[in-house]
Amino acid sequence: MSNGWKDHLGASSSKPLPVVVIGNGPSGICLSYLLSGYNPYVKPDAIHPHPVLQRKLTEAPGVSIVDQDLDYLSEGLEGRCQSPVALLFDALLRPDTDFGGNVESVLTWKHQKERAIPHLVLGRNLPGGAWHSIEGSMVTLSQGDWMGLPDLQVKDWMCRKRRGLRNSRATAGDIAHYYRDYVIKKGLSHNFVSGAVVTAVEWGTPEPSSPGARDPSPLFQVNGFVTTADQSQQPFSLCARNVVLATGTSDSPARLGIPGEALPFVHRDLSALEAATRAGTVSPSSDPVLIIGAGLSAADAVLYARHYNIPVIHAFRRSVDDPGLVFNQLPKMLYPEYHKVHQMMREQSILSPSPYEGYRSLPEHQLLLLREDRQAVFRDPRGLQKVFGIALVLALIGSHPDLSFLPGAGADLATDPNQPLSAKRNPIDVDPFTYQSIHREGLYAVGPLAGDNFVRFVQGGALAVASSLLRKEARKPP
Repeated sequence: MSNGWKDHLGASSSKPLPVVVIGNGPSGICLSYLLSGYNPYVKPDAIHPHPVLQRKLTEAPGVSIVDQDLDYLSEGLEGRCQSPVALLFDALLRPDTDFGGNVESVLTWKHQKERAIPHLVLGRNLPGGAWHSIEGSMVTLSQGDWMGLPDLQVKDWMCRKRRGLRNSRATAGDIAHYYRDYVIKKGLSHNFVSGAVVTAVEWGTPEPSSPGARDPSPLFQVNGFVTTADQSQQPFSLCARNVVLATGTSDSPARLGIPGEALPFVHRDLSALEAATRAGTVSPSSDPVLIIGAGLSAADAVLYARHYNIPVIHAFRRSVDDPGLVFNQLPKMLYPEYHKVHQMMREQSILSPSPYEGYRSLPEHQLLLLREDRQAVFRDPRGLQKVFGIALVLALIGSHPDLSFLPGAGADLATDPNQPLSAKRNPIDVDPFTYQSIHREGLYAVGPLAGDNFVRFVQGGALAVASSLLRKEARKPP
């Protein structure tokens, strides 16, 4: 725990913090950097390859990007993301990366301490969040440079560490180390508390305002505990004017919703397959491992099993040609291993012979139940039932955010309050240019919770939040 914040965590300070950030992954780290007084400016001699954006950037020379009209600057930009501010920040950081170019960022960073906003970033893990829970040797989906945070490129950091990018991509272990290092190198450590678990966020009453002041700010009560070095749990209670949700979505694995789901041979993490391989529970001569899902986690499990010659049955509900399937959205040159899995999914259907010995795909199959004798019962596209003997089940069908610490688990904050909160289908409903909740003033959401699912684009949300909070600070009475 950082000594500078022990008073706040001990609840000995009655003065509310301006900002509490819940989650210390890439979104939380980037936001902390911006709130610590680091402001992006356009380099005086920079020329952006996008002519309309270049013209707009010349209209306010010497004005920080956070102080400009983000709606105006981002208008007309297109790319691989739905968020206009995410596209804007990405275009400023990586001007022509989608076209294979390497034009340098048009931004320069200035540290203006007088503009810093006091804040606290709470996280269960070390800075980097869930990246510390991913198997370290796995290669990232995104190019290494797309994983970077402002003013410290991944490739430069890896050069100093005498490491190299593999096919322009880094390992998860490298990226986790990079995020942890970033916090130290940028002098942000005093804002971070690791081992912090938030158990409740309550909507409080507004602060009383002085005569002539603007409407009072809402207050939030943030309760939880910190696990200390001796493994004891120290409770804390914080008062904050603004709360930023940056917890990601990996907390609660999605459920199959079928009989037998709770049986001991059903798992939701690739590490279970690794452990079973080491223990000899699964082997080339065992019954197949059943892998459920058609995303990248399922593909990683297939690749792992194939590496050890472990037989696989791979079941998924979509067609292999479904345009929503992630494999149909990835460039083949950059992701050859994932396209190999996609090829296997297409060619090695249970109904057709194929060269991939030890692998069977079950496209458009629905798992109905799992039996204690390790039998899996499916319904095929024609409505017929099929039964397979299996050694282990890996249900890799995504995950949902765990917002149980919010009133009503945050259900009323979603775009459609009547449906479960989902990063891809039903994120938190936020203003696209401030990332403030439509339903709760002072509450913000960034990263996957707001629908931004790649590190490359989560930084735009941090920019929007920082811009909004700086404007709020400027409006505060003296």
